[in-house]
Amino acid sequence: MPERLAEMLLDLWTPLIILWITLPPCIYTAPMNQSPVLMSGFPLELNRLSEEQRILNRSKRGWVWNQMFVLEEFSGPEPILVGRLHTDLDPGSKKIKYILSGDGAGTIFQINDITGDIHAIKRLDREEKAEYTLTAQAVDWETNKPLEPPSEFIIKVQDINDNAPEFLNGPYHATVPEMSILGTSVTNVTATDADDPVYGNSAKLVYSILEGQPYFSIEPETAIIKTALPNMDREAKEEYLVVIQAKDMGGHSGGLSGTTTLTVTLTDVNDNPPKFAQSLYHFSVPEDVVLGTAIGRVKANDQDIGENAQSSYDIIDGDGTALFEITSDAQAQDGIIRLRKPLDFETKRSYTLKVEAANVHTDPRFSSRGPFKDTATVKIVVEDADEPPVFSSPTYLLEVHENAALNSVIGQVTARDPDITSSPIRFSIDRHTDLERQFNVNADDGKITLATPLDRELTVWHNITIIATEIRNHSQISRVPVAIKVLDVNDNAPEFASEYEAFLCENGKPGQVIQTVSATDKDEPKNGHYFLYSLLPEMVNNPNFTIKKNEVIVVLFVTLRRHKNEPLIIKDDEDVRENIIRYDDEGGGEEDTEAFDIATLQNPDGINGFLPRKDIKPDLQFMPRQGLAPVPSGVDVDEFINVRLHEADNDPTAPPYDSIQIYGYEGRGSVAGSLSSLESTTSDSDQNFDYLSDWGPRFKRLGELYSVGESDKET
Repeated sequence: MPERLAEMLLDLWTPLIILWITLPPCIYTAPMNQSPVLMSGFPLELNRLSEEQRILNRSKRGWVWNQMFVLEEFSGPEPILVGRLHTDLDPGSKKIKYILSGDGAGTIFQINDITGDIHAIKRLDREEKAEYTLTAQAVDWETNKPLEPPSEFIIKVQDINDNAPEFLNGPYHATVPEMSILGTSVTNVTATDADDPVYGNSAKLVYSILEGQPYFSIEPETAIIKTALPNMDREAKEEYLVVIQAKDMGGHSGGLSGTTTLTVTLTDVNDNPPKFAQSLYHFSVPEDVVLGTAIGRVKANDQDIGENAQSSYDIIDGDGTALFEITSDAQAQDGIIRLRKPLDFETKRSYTLKVEAANVHTDPRFSSRGPFKDTATVKIVVEDADEPPVFSSPTYLLEVHENAALNSVIGQVTARDPDITSSPIRFSIDRHTDLERQFNVNADDGKITLATPLDRELTVWHNITIIATEIRNHSQISRVPVAIKVLDVNDNAPEFASEYEAFLCENGKPGQVIQTVSATDKDEPKNGHYFLYSLLPEMVNNPNFTIKKNEVIVVLFVTLRRHKNEPLIIKDDEDVRENIIRYDDEGGGEEDTEAFDIATLQNPDGINGFLPRKDIKPDLQFMPRQGLAPVPSGVDVDEFINVRLHEADNDPTAPPYDSIQIYGYEGRGSVAGSLSSLESTTSDSDQNFDYLSDWGPRFKRLGELYSVGESDKET
């Protein structure tokens, strides 16, 4: 019955009709002391109850209890009667007053304190508040004393279908891959209804598609949208607009509805191969273009987008595969043809290439659609350009003897104009590479001549640059390096490496090597130097020296005693000793000296007078010592001592006793110098002792004494 009333209210607009909606009364029999009766929404027929029933009710004196209902959104001209309160204590004398308290009492609901009628004075909305809890009480009119305990009851707002479904998250957007099969799920939508989902069908929704068929379908209850057609092609249509409706009352007539939109976008798949816009491309390029320059672009169109449209380009055939290359431009999706090697118009004037474009990312699901690639032909025409002269060789190597005559031709460079016009060439030398102007070049034929004398010992290599310039266009020039090697001629005499000073012992043996000499030559022989050594003409007749093996000087000598002819060996019995005294010691005497037996150093060959005499005395130079004096390179002290030791061991005239002899070499100098530079009276040497005057007064006197001794011997 409430559902019928709700449907009737939608069609009735007369505000004068007041409907009391009641439910069957629930009678509760109270104790005898509880006489008030609550009448809630009863029709007036309750007043016509039989007397018997009234007696029963009064005797039990219980409450007549019921819930009250009121329709929402009722907007009549008069307040709506919701129900009536009544108690058996009220005989109609108007001595009882009814009081109402609780939710909305006095603001939404108003009670007639005499009759107990409850009215709704405002328009109610169930979606805002579905029920109200109130308390009723009967009090004495005069004293306001409660005549009975308060009683609580509920007024429920009865729902009507006054809210349409709403899509709170709309409008919607969804994607689905193109070429999807039938029934592929796209998305789902949801609508809400503010009406009571429990009472009636006011909130029962049914979904349908108003626009978007026949491409998509929707499940009426779950609102899942699916594809209704297979193999939808994005390249044909990319976007679809679907209008979706949600209707309450289970979709029946009279129900309220709401709509939303769904935009479905088909995503791309690689279902299309690349295709060149034209099968033949023509390009032209100057022959002097820089390597790496872009000559032209070719493009294969692909109806797909994104990575599905990416194509790689390659040169798969043609007569210019070595000269050209093609690269892919990922942004523009085209192929760029670039020059890889230099072109020559005079050699070849056109090239034909076959290029291919192929998809980078392929989808095996669509492999049956054919190969995802395409080919095109590219013709490239080479244009003539004014090129600089070209030398016959990238470098030149020339050779010339250092004694070559001036203006003699060293060599020749050649160059030509590679253009068809074949302009004459003029040659010149870059003087920055020939600052001394040692060479010239013939401007017409490129012959290089010698301008100044050459010297290989000063400069072996000369590096110059020859310039070739077109006479008709001076801006076209070329350069070539020319390396000139100066060849050697024998124009330098050998030179000794240094000046030599040789020393030898007076008892040197014939054939003994006393000095090795070497020489150098500034010239450059092919197989190394070989020198022929010889003595000077004035020394050729000297029997004491000769050259051996073209390498060393050998001395042959005879010891010469100029001062006396007596033998060195003393045959008498007197004891002859030689003392070495350190003259740099102040004081001392014989006990501070070192003595040794001179007889142990005697040569037995001298006893018989067979010692060879020397005709030339060695030229010895004596210099004052300054600090540490190095030993002359020609003196071998160790050899000298060993020779004397050997002679002493084999001397039959040696004393008949053994003695230990100490041979010490004073290798360390002193400030005062050493007397080792003083020759004894038996050394057979003529000396000048004037330099001792520079060592101080003591040595000056010593020099005078020795000089006197020498003078006496001469006399």
